[in-house]
Parts: sequence; C-alpha cells; structure tokens
Amino acid sequence: MSHELIALTMFSGMMLMLFTGQRVFGAIGFVGALAGLMLWGTGGVDVPFSAAMKLMKWYPMLTLPMFIFMGYVLSESRIADDLYKMFHVWMGPVRGGLAIGTIGLMVLISAMNGLSVAGMAIGATIALPELLKRNYDKIMVTGVIQAGSSLGILVPPSVVLVLYAMIARQPVGQLWLAGVVPGLLMATLFIIYIYIRCRLNPALGPALPKAERNVPLAEKLRLLRAGLLPLIIFATMMVPFVKGWTSLVESSAIGAMAAFVAAILKGRMTKEVFENSVRKTLGISCMFMFIILAALGFGAIFDGLGAVQAIENLFTEQMHLSPWAILILMQLSFILMGTFLDDTAMLVIVAPLYVPLVGELGFDLIWYGVLYTITTQIAYMTPPFGYNLFLMRAMAPPEIGLRDIYRSIVPFVLLMVLALSLVMIFPQIAMWLPGIVYGN
Repeated sequence: MSHELIALTMFSGMMLMLFTGQRVFGAIGFVGALAGLMLWGTGGVDVPFSAAMKLMKWYPMLTLPMFIFMGYVLSESRIADDLYKMFHVWMGPVRGGLAIGTIGLMVLISAMNGLSVAGMAIGATIALPELLKRNYDKIMVTGVIQAGSSLGILVPPSVVLVLYAMIARQPVGQLWLAGVVPGLLMATLFIIYIYIRCRLNPALGPALPKAERNVPLAEKLRLLRAGLLPLIIFATMMVPFVKGWTSLVESSAIGAMAAFVAAILKGRMTKEVFENSVRKTLGISCMFMFIILAALGFGAIFDGLGAVQAIENLFTEQMHLSPWAILILMQLSFILMGTFLDDTAMLVIVAPLYVPLVGELGFDLIWYGVLYTITTQIAYMTPPFGYNLFLMRAMAPPEIGLRDIYRSIVPFVLLMVLALSLVMIFPQIAMWLPGIVYGN
C-alpha cells in the first residue's frame, strides 16, 4: 500500500469508530496501536509508548489540573454571581446594557476558567433568566450567551490552547498572549453589534426601569470591588509569568491558590464546594490526559509513516493547490467536524496531520493555533449539530426552542467569520502581543 492509502485508511478507521459512538481516546489510540503493529510488528508498540513517555515527562502538563481547579473553585463558590450583579448595576441603564454586560461577564469567566462549557453553564443559569425577566428579546440573548461562552477557549488561560501547545510543541505563554487581542476583538465586535441593534430597536434590549437604577453609590462600589476579584486573581497569576518571575507551572499554582484563598476569605469555601471542585477537576484532567496520550501515540505512527510529507506532495505537486488554499480547506474541515465533535476531539484527530503540514507550508504555528481556536468557536455554533447549540437547548427554559437557538447564532457566527478573516489577513493581530513580550 502507498503511504497516502495507509494514511487514508487510518484516518477513515478512526472516524468510523467515532461515528459508532466509541470514546475519543479509545478510537484514536486503538487505530494508532493497530497501525503500528501491522506496519512494524511488535516493535511498533515502542513508537506510541515513547510518545506517551514524553508526555509523562512534560512538566507543563501540571498546569492543566491547576487551571481547571481554579475555574471550578471560582464557579462553585458563586463568585461569578457577584460578577453578574456588578454588570447588572453598572450597565443596566444603557439600552442592551445587560446583554453587553453578559459579554463582559463571559470574558471574565473565560479568564477564570478557560473552558467554554463553564461560561455556557453560568450564562444560562445566571444571566439568561434575568435577561428574559426584563423583556429582552429571547432570540438575541440566546445568541449572546452562546457567542460569549465560546470566548472561553480563546481568552487565556485557555485550556484548549494548552492542549494545542502540548501537541504542537509550542510555548504556552506565546499562544495565550496570541489569543488575547483576537479574543478582545471578537468580544468588542459582539458588543458593538448589540449596542447598534438595541439603539435601532429599543424593544430588543430595554434599559432598566428607574426603580432598579437607584442603587446607592456605596453599593455600586461594593459590587465593583467584588466583580474585580477575578481580575485580581488573573493578574496575580499572569503578571509574574509574563514578567519572567515564575514558570508556567508556578503561575498556575499561584492562580489556583489565589482562587482558593479568595473563596475562604469570602466565607464560601465549604466542604461541599471543595469536594465538588476536586472531583470535577480530577474527572476533566483524567479525560484530557487519556486523549492527549492517544493523540500523541497516533501522531507518532503518522509521522513515522511519512504520511504528512505524502499528503503535502498530494496537495502541492499533484493538485497544485497554493498554501493559502490548503489552509482554507483545513479551516472548512474544522467547521464540518465541529458539527459533531467538541474542540478537544477535533484537535487530537487532526493535529497529527494538520500541525506538521502547516509547518511544512511555511506558516507560523502560534498564529495557526489562534486560527484553529477561532474556527473551533465557529464550529461550536454551526447547525445542524453544533456543540454549543445542544448545550444551550439542554440549559434553556422551555419557551426557547431549537429553532430560536438556530436563528440566534446567525449574526454572531458572521461576526466570528469576520474576526477570523481579519486575523488571517492581518497576522499581527495575533502576533503583536507575543512579539512585544517575548521579542520578535
């Protein structure tokens, strides 16, 4: 068999197993191990084993449970509730102000947790009922929460970018910084859209009634201090890392400890909160570990086979596609896969093929990490089977149907496509901040 046919067989076998409902790590790991045995006999087992041992020795892997624990502590201790109260008081008098505040809430939740699911859960349980109660348009606010929650995989400390860094072997710090400006750009586009729509049609997002606006200044300042707490925790973690005073692992430990201490000082670190945080952290961390192990094993077989070089020759020499055409096809494939897979599954499935191919085509892998993440956000919200669409359906009240959810995401998906296009046309949007901090 030719290298191209072997690669196609491996990829098809893996996708077939995923379609039958097998667990992601099981499908990827099984196909990789089986291919190694069939290609090189019993000696092929050493290839994925060696890749797994590299991961076990990779010190930055310790950051994952730290960041996940930090997010769950802040979520379980209801510090996110304080954030929404702050936005409610300060942004309520503006038309569409609560929806704009919800985007701000999602940005801060992203800086607390790094997972889009957490933002979705908090937005759907805290913000959505308040917005509906105040006669906000149900279609618009449903889109606001879905779009805002997707920022969790782009704004640091993004867990998805940590996983990409591990698989692509790129510096986590540079990837995080590369995601900051695109993430804020996307949030700004959302806010401008909401503000303009509510100015043109005030019925979509009415301002708070005067009775609710009359909050004493002392109460406003108290809520502002409570809302700034996650920012303080984020700064406590990130500033020493960016300045070079601490390593990535040390910074993640500082963030986890700061969140823990903050919950204690606010009197919310109960036994139940601690147990829930630890259990959820352990479950998510083990899931990521198994998936990364399987992906690295599969990737080692793929690299050893020479499939990446063969596929590059197929695209560039036989099909005569330009590097940019290949890159756009990759992004379209992410959107297609995102209709039935989550971000982690997409990354580990295509990383063994796409990441080396991007490097061979001459593109920067840090910049590509940002493109991948934005495309994943779009895929999350793309019908018919977008991941976020069904999360929202599960969490939304009965008056919001699936048709409403599908309609709600259209303008926000278009804004995401605009942001993706801007980052592709102007790479410095992503690369400017890492260049400033780390040097060109």
